[in-house]
Amino acid sequence: MSGSTSSTDLVDHVAIITGASSGIGRSYAQALAAVGVRTVLVGRSVEKLTAVSTALQTESVILAGDLADPSVSVAAVQLALDTYGRLDIVLANAGLYVGGDLADTPMTAIEELVGVNVLGAMATVRAALPHLIEQGAGDVLVTSSVSGHQDIHWEPVYSATKHAMQSFVHTVRRNLVGSGVRLGAVAPGVVLNELWGIAEGADGIDAQIAARTGIRSEDVADAVLFMLTRPRHVTIRDLVILPTDQEI
Repeated sequence: MSGSTSSTDLVDHVAIITGASSGIGRSYAQALAAVGVRTVLVGRSVEKLTAVSTALQTESVILAGDLADPSVSVAAVQLALDTYGRLDIVLANAGLYVGGDLADTPMTAIEELVGVNVLGAMATVRAALPHLIEQGAGDVLVTSSVSGHQDIHWEPVYSATKHAMQSFVHTVRRNLVGSGVRLGAVAPGVVLNELWGIAEGADGIDAQIAARTGIRSEDVADAVLFMLTRPRHVTIRDLVILPTDQEI
């Protein structure tokens, strides 16, 4: 179709994926590898990252570390450049979840959540931007949440971190106008994965999919692949992806 571009345009590109050891991040790695993207996988568990990496169709390297430490993001960018000589895509996906009333949430949990969901994502983007700006091209996508678009009272701290990410994406995107670098966010609703305590392949997932009350990590990866493969004059700033029968 005239004006369209296909996912084959990503062949031999290089992507950093944070939170790559499970859930949406693992699906990002699988989807990108399937279209020829080489990856740097970042997460906390060497064992889990290795399992994901060895199953991919394209070359992949891993970096174990806590994204709350900004040096991990700097090391991830350097690893991409040292290993592949280039960096094209950054998927700032690492995140934690804490629900419940604020009064019942320990400050240690709040600090850990903000450290990964906000400061970690900012550090990842900040580490990559100088290189992407210098080369005049690249894509940065942040995994946000529908709770960044609406105030969800049963997860006030988590919702606040995702609101922060929405503001971050919208403002930094304007910083990047004219640079050739695209920045956007994908905001899922209920995703049936480990973040919500649902193991890969767990009983009940198919039933929730059939009931249209949950989506798979692969569905989010498909949406991100769509965002990445738009023509360069098109930016999808926000993509909200929900189960059809999710009320929020």
